[in-house]
Amino acid sequence: MAELATGKSRHLVVFQPSGQRGYIAEGTCLLDAARELGVGLETICGRMRTCGKCKVRVEDGQFDRYGITSSSSHLSTVSAKEREHLGGQLSAGYRLACAARVFGGVVVFVPEESRAVKQVVCKTATERVINLQPAVRKLYVELQPPGLQDATADWERLARAMREVFELDHLSIDHRALLDLSPALRRGHWRATVTLWRNREVIRVEPGLVDRAAGLAVDVGTTTVAGYLCDLKTGALLSTEAIMNPQVAYGEDVISRITYALRHDDGLAKLNRAIVEGLDAIIKGATEQVGLAWDDVLEIVVVGNTAMHHLLMNLNPEHLGKVPFVPTVHHPLDIKARDLGLRAHPSANVHFMPLEAGFVGADNVAVLIAEQPYNQDAITLIVDIGTNGELVLGNREKLISSSCATGPALEGAHIGFGMRAAPGAIERVRIDLESLEPRLRVIGNDIWSDELDPAEIRARGICGSGIVEAVAEMFRTGIIDRTGRFVKGRTHPRLRTGDDGPEYVVAWASETSIGKDIAVSIKDVRAIQLAKAAMYAGAKTMMRRLGVKRVDRVVLAGAFGNNIDKERAMLLGLFPDCELENVRAVGNAAGDGARIALLDVDKREEADRVARQVEYVELTAEPDFEREFIEATHLPHMRDPFPNLTAWLAREGCAAVCQFKGDS
Repeated sequence: MAELATGKSRHLVVFQPSGQRGYIAEGTCLLDAARELGVGLETICGRMRTCGKCKVRVEDGQFDRYGITSSSSHLSTVSAKEREHLGGQLSAGYRLACAARVFGGVVVFVPEESRAVKQVVCKTATERVINLQPAVRKLYVELQPPGLQDATADWERLARAMREVFELDHLSIDHRALLDLSPALRRGHWRATVTLWRNREVIRVEPGLVDRAAGLAVDVGTTTVAGYLCDLKTGALLSTEAIMNPQVAYGEDVISRITYALRHDDGLAKLNRAIVEGLDAIIKGATEQVGLAWDDVLEIVVVGNTAMHHLLMNLNPEHLGKVPFVPTVHHPLDIKARDLGLRAHPSANVHFMPLEAGFVGADNVAVLIAEQPYNQDAITLIVDIGTNGELVLGNREKLISSSCATGPALEGAHIGFGMRAAPGAIERVRIDLESLEPRLRVIGNDIWSDELDPAEIRARGICGSGIVEAVAEMFRTGIIDRTGRFVKGRTHPRLRTGDDGPEYVVAWASETSIGKDIAVSIKDVRAIQLAKAAMYAGAKTMMRRLGVKRVDRVVLAGAFGNNIDKERAMLLGLFPDCELENVRAVGNAAGDGARIALLDVDKREEADRVARQVEYVELTAEPDFEREFIEATHLPHMRDPFPNLTAWLAREGCAAVCQFKGDS
């Protein structure tokens, strides 16, 4: 708790999933607190408490990372209007932001529908050649109706017809399908469409001819969740849907979520319920886009890191949080949607792809089957950048993998003016070498700032790709040196000292929608240095284990990797030197891998085989990792040569920055 100069108390208010926080004067309503902190909340009634659009959820419990105990009791008492609008949601911690006033520290989750500005989530699928061999298929069959001469039971009658017509023997039927069997056969006048799973289990019987069959591939990321609805008959991508992972309310990274699950009696239940509700939202949104119902989803493939995998299955993650980081299961699993509480067809199968080891989970396996480095000669480094960074290195001879906690800085969190990738976030930065004046591009406007009037720029903050480019550009133009320190003696209106030390102003208040200058401070630079050093040190450690001194290809996977500039990412030192034409962004390769496994069951067996072949490297146990990490905090590195980067800088006219030659 802080104090105002007037003696009035201030309390820490944290808004999730944006992560924006600050000390708010006691008695301030949450809507005003949100606006003060730059959090957009939906409200259309002008604070009259009539629309109910600004509902938020208060999280109860100890939040060590913020140093507060959040409680519903830290807000004003519930008003009559809130009871009218929220009803039963009050017991789940929901309040109206326009009515609830702050009297203590609170962590507040803003649900998707209450956000005035939705995050832009990368959800596009890459065009890939996929062999169509799904686990689910539909077969139309006509039966002889029963009579006095043939009173065979309905299931045996159907099984007999499937054997005679399609040569399918030894079929079983799911209990839910059995419940619907007799009514469906009679409504269809003994003509029915049978949905089969893996040619051995009947999971649905529908009257008449029904040819629609949909499946969903889901990438459950630590920060975002993306779903891809596919036609199981044609393989066509029908729709995509993406949301913020609602578990963000309980922690921004996997360790904090595991900790929350262990420290609270209902922690695991809350985390499980949050992601199940999130997947329900994905299913609802994806099916509604194409006029399907939720129970038309007949097969689901899920990928995610090991922690996300366990939390979705309601598995205790205790042993993931301590050495030797052992999961409950490595191999793939098939679980009924109803057993997970998912709002898909109750008999639908949910296929969990295999885990590798430690925190390298099924999402990494999905990237592998999408990119197939195990079928190539070139030494390939795959970098899946997120809150939890995952690396794969090797070729057809050998593959090794590792995981490193990069933290949320690369996604805009823990940065002074950091924010998620939402409209108004600065995503591109270029600084003129001579004038040191920046050019910006914000999400939602494809025009660069120097082509706009200042009032038209309307920057709200800076997201992950923006902060990476800003720091790289500050190094390229000599504002900061290789150690990340601001170069002394340089004078410019944009170079000044702020609350966190030296800083560079990327946008003046007149160019923002928050009425404040947006600056990158030395504290922000340090946060990016630490995050990128973890990735680079991981790559170097793996290169030493594999016995190679260079990589032939770098594949940048994930939404972040798809949005960063590869030259500036290398200048920052996010990955080792490589020929720039061989550095490639592939978008959400984990989502693509999940889609491949959804549409081709053979790839599921291949994924399990590859997952067992990959050698996992626990970076924290490597004797040289700490030294590698320290050296990697320099820009781009303390010692390593970067011939390809040096050549690019020379072409850019930045000879002064070409001071790093490295030690052979």
